[in-house]
Amino acid sequence: MKSFAPTGLARAAVRSRPASFAGTFVALMMAALIVSACGILLETGVRASVPPERYAKAPVVAAADQYARLVTGSGDSRAESAVPLPDRARLDAALAEKAARVPGAVAAVPDFTFPVRRGGATLTGHGWGSHAFTGATLTSGAAPRSGEVVLDAAAARSAKAGVGDTVALDTAAGRAGFRVSGLARAGSGEPAEGGTGWFADAQSSALAGHPGKADAIVVLARDGADTDALAAGVRKALAGSGATVHTGDGRGAVENRALGYAKETLTGLGGSFGGIAAVVAVFTASGTVALSVAQRAREFALLRAVGATPRQIRRAVAAEALLVAPAAGLVGCLPGIGLAHWWFGQLEDRGAVPEAVDLRVSWIPLVAAVGTGLLTALAAGWAAGRRPARIKPGQALTEASVERLRPGVLRTLLGLGALVGGGFLTGLAARSAGDDAANAALGVVLLFMLAVALLGPLVARLCAALFGLPLRGRGAAASLAAANSRTNARRLASALTPIVLAMAFASTLVFMHTSESHIAARQLRAGITADHVVTHPAGLPAGAVERAARAPGVEAAVGLLDTQVLVPVGGGGDRWLQSAAAQGISGSGARLTRVQDLDVRSGSLDRVGEGRIAVDRTLAVSAGVKVGDRLPLYLPDGTEAGTEVVAVYGRGLGLPAVTMDRASLAAHVTSSFDSALLVRGGDAKVLAPLGQVAAASGYAVERSTDRELNAWANYTMAAVLGGFAAVAAVNTLVMTVLDRRRELGALRLVGATRRQVLGMLRWEGLLVAVAGTVLGTAIAAATLIPMMRGLTGEDPYVPPLTYAAFAGGAAALGMLAATLPARAALRR
Repeated sequence: MKSFAPTGLARAAVRSRPASFAGTFVALMMAALIVSACGILLETGVRASVPPERYAKAPVVAAADQYARLVTGSGDSRAESAVPLPDRARLDAALAEKAARVPGAVAAVPDFTFPVRRGGATLTGHGWGSHAFTGATLTSGAAPRSGEVVLDAAAARSAKAGVGDTVALDTAAGRAGFRVSGLARAGSGEPAEGGTGWFADAQSSALAGHPGKADAIVVLARDGADTDALAAGVRKALAGSGATVHTGDGRGAVENRALGYAKETLTGLGGSFGGIAAVVAVFTASGTVALSVAQRAREFALLRAVGATPRQIRRAVAAEALLVAPAAGLVGCLPGIGLAHWWFGQLEDRGAVPEAVDLRVSWIPLVAAVGTGLLTALAAGWAAGRRPARIKPGQALTEASVERLRPGVLRTLLGLGALVGGGFLTGLAARSAGDDAANAALGVVLLFMLAVALLGPLVARLCAALFGLPLRGRGAAASLAAANSRTNARRLASALTPIVLAMAFASTLVFMHTSESHIAARQLRAGITADHVVTHPAGLPAGAVERAARAPGVEAAVGLLDTQVLVPVGGGGDRWLQSAAAQGISGSGARLTRVQDLDVRSGSLDRVGEGRIAVDRTLAVSAGVKVGDRLPLYLPDGTEAGTEVVAVYGRGLGLPAVTMDRASLAAHVTSSFDSALLVRGGDAKVLAPLGQVAAASGYAVERSTDRELNAWANYTMAAVLGGFAAVAAVNTLVMTVLDRRRELGALRLVGATRRQVLGMLRWEGLLVAVAGTVLGTAIAAATLIPMMRGLTGEDPYVPPLTYAAFAGGAAALGMLAATLPARAALRR
């Protein structure tokens, strides 16, 4: 490392060219900001945990595996993927007897949690046995027996009931009257709002809709028992049952299932998006470092002419990187931590991350960010300084005066390879459908961006020649701008690449969402043919469908139970589990057609029933099935089901992608209350006691609004990538303008007015912005068109005003970044 220590030559270079090194500092600082923020989110996702609340007094908890696992390949190529289940997986309640016999255990209690409705109010139901570990205590009356319930103060006050009274409650088993056997004070981890009801343990699993099943088995220890030994004994006793045993913070994951999705979300943002963002940041920063080195080609040529060796030149470049990169990385980590906190807070506010999860900020992502910046600076400096260090002194002076017309052979070959690869993936995406099209399209944007970066000088010269044509007849300033752009293609390429990056990534992320939302909203509006849609935040009461069907004037009433299922998609060894929205319908498929139009393409909804489902066209293509084929899938609680596809339809983006009978889903979800009720005919006032009644158009707007609320993720990613690239573009333009002070001074000496010089720079900035916008738009189009056709069968939807804002912003940035520093330079 001693050979790379900062030399006097490196320090002098920093002092003599502060603007150039300031630009490098800003680029490396922004790269550290992106890498550190994404790294913090990734580490938080990997290490996330929540402390137990409900199970805090229970040392050992056994529960079913909450992940669906798909095994592909065999032998050395065997791989297993795990996806969080859409709903809770449960285990056999009888396992409590085995766990209770483990040495050190004083008792094992099956735990149940389920929703209960009382009129318009919602209660949380539990088995009374849970009082042993939550600390719930009776304040009056007695423990419940079959047909009885114990209420907390809030539930009793809401029902206006006391000990000995009867209350009518809706559960998964239907509506029934329960005698209030007692009143109790809720214990730890039990809801403070809404109220709680405790039922007899023997009856709780049936009331929950899962006879013989429990959410978890809670093992209580004798005084002095070792937790690890007890956990090992329970694990051995329950071996082969599929149960997993948890202690410590692992108990929190059992009671708070949102942790699994939170970990997946955080690792996806920090890993997948973070990887793309890191590549973009490194590319942009390396381009800025290379520009800084290239701007000093004349200095390196003079050093070679006075006897400097190639090793001394390379050492000077490396020493400059050591002077700038670590400081830039450390400064960039501070706003990176702030960005990670803001992003994490947004995820918490939207319910994607439980409030009990803490953001983890350790030294690992910060060191990675600083190290990434340092390696980027060293690699980019080495690559840019390789030629001036190795060529002969006389040749170095010549090349410093006249720009090389062609880039290196290796760089050209790599750039052409990326261009050909992007074209190949574009064709592949156009011939694919579903996730295959989306995956191929992601490679398109990355390869085309790589091609633009590698072939930058050639692309810039072509753009200067093409977009400079209209400038030739617009006066001296415009003509000079066109000539400068053609002559200094490398300088133009340095400013062009970040603008292309910003336009391509921002357009892809934003317009992908606008396209999906536009198509989904249209499908939803066309798909709901019912006159009335009845909903309730807690689900509709038991018997709502029958009550609606009996209402005067009602022609058809169908209840919908909305949830998610997991479907294996892909082909060969490359298969994975994809989450798909599913609806369970009450009644027949024929009745569904009277209130919902799924746009059936093949087969018939009449056959939907037990073991027979209908699926969306895109999902069918991704899973490789058609009408008559068998489609294995995982129900919400992880139960595997082999189903037959009896219909394929086209509106699975605005409406659920899987349609099946309600009975097949009800036993596999926590809440079996219908999510919505579609009614044809009748009067809205008659349906009002069942829930909130809306017309089909109003329901469509509400659902579209929910989709829009989730758009922040795409917009935030677009803002992070696009904003970073925009700052890099401004940074590069400022560096190039300040480096041209001698050129601008010479123009003033030969008679050019200050206004003419600024006009020339404005035209140059506009040319760069227009060329970058056109190239970025072309890359985004090559990505979006095959992706959206594969996912939806339609072309992308691009809001004109949004695109105009992107293009106008690029033009404004280009002109301002070129003229503002020039004004300062011309004052000197």
